[in-house]
Amino acid sequence: MAEPAMSVSPYWELTFDADGDPDARGRDRLLAGAADRGVRDLVVLAHGWNTDRSAATGLFSRFLAPFPELAPGARLGFAGVVWPSMRFADEPIPDFPRSVAAETTRRPALDKDTRHALLETFPGRAPVIEQIARLLEQQPREAEGLEEFGRLVRLLVEVVPPGPQALFAADTLAEGVPQDGPGMFRRPVAEVCEEFAAALAHVEGRADGPAFSLPNPWEGAHELLRQATYYAMKRRAGTVGERGLGRVVGQLAAAVPGVRVHLVGHSFGARLVSFALRGLPEGVRTVKSVTLLQGAFSHYAFASRLPHDARAGGLLQGQQHRVDGPLVCCHSRYDSALGTFYPLASRMAGDARGVAAEGFGVGHMLGAKWGAMGYDGVQAVPGTRAMTLAEALHGPLPASGCVNVDAAAVVRRGGPPSGAHSDILHRELARVVVAAGRIA
Repeated sequence: MAEPAMSVSPYWELTFDADGDPDARGRDRLLAGAADRGVRDLVVLAHGWNTDRSAATGLFSRFLAPFPELAPGARLGFAGVVWPSMRFADEPIPDFPRSVAAETTRRPALDKDTRHALLETFPGRAPVIEQIARLLEQQPREAEGLEEFGRLVRLLVEVVPPGPQALFAADTLAEGVPQDGPGMFRRPVAEVCEEFAAALAHVEGRADGPAFSLPNPWEGAHELLRQATYYAMKRRAGTVGERGLGRVVGQLAAAVPGVRVHLVGHSFGARLVSFALRGLPEGVRTVKSVTLLQGAFSHYAFASRLPHDARAGGLLQGQQHRVDGPLVCCHSRYDSALGTFYPLASRMAGDARGVAAEGFGVGHMLGAKWGAMGYDGVQAVPGTRAMTLAEALHGPLPASGCVNVDAAAVVRRGGPPSGAHSDILHRELARVVVAAGRIA
């Protein structure tokens, strides 16, 4: 049954907890409703960095609005995947109102909206969050202050959490061992904060200042908190995808034979729908397309071998073959969240030189060991096609395999620190989903 504020109908909502367990009533409404309404093509959209259900629903409504007009003859249905994630309130999102708290609070202090989001996303951690906020406000000069801050951040996000989430942090494996651990927690906190502060200065255009003007390491501490929470969200996305959404899609295939499912995910939601492929029951061929919008996970996730390590491969290697159609990755060079901060946070464990030695040029990020899917597309998967957005829209898109679509023509707006990461509310991207799924 459609929500009152939703732009499309029929629409259902699938809600999952951090361990991938679904809200049974919402799942059952989808299974029964899709059959009753005779849905032929079901578009399933998973959000990325959202604080609450209302923000997620607003994103779903605006992104899905063009679909009925784009595919007027199709028997369409829509589902939104709501899972416990968050975003920092100081991140501007194009086409959405900017938080008042974000405009009135100077970084690195923790604004009230972000504090509330942390409390909602990490229940039971209120004392830890208050201590983190206090340190960001006071910014003690002693080195012990930053070390204590790092300890509290590690405690907040539970680097090795209990339950199934511990199995879903990695994107790549080397001889069965995860390669993608939180490297930022394995180095001195002060060094990590200094590198994050330098990265912020770069994306904000402050890199050309006086040579003696050093970035405030507490700005880097604020970014460490942001990246640590993103690490927890990344881990959750894999858990919800494989243990939650993948199983529900399998149940849907049994309940509504012939239904065609089109998975769409933004940011960590792209990781979620990709991991859903691993959770599909054997023999299920219901997923007819996957579209990744600014995917916040390794561009080697689908590779059988990594270019820099022949012993290692992506955790999702071969999963694109579970799609009875193409896996389309939309990427943009204007996404500074993925072009600068994602590779920096990911590679800190193995690159002692840091950003100070290498600089931040766009060129060295392309094809980098730690690059993200939404910045330069699927990498190291033979047969992957590369297309501009115009080529993809005038088609046809390949009928199978991985397809990289450079969406920088429209995904280009957004201020620091995330850049165009959330600039996805474009009719052109909805058209890509329709084309990928052969929805007619």
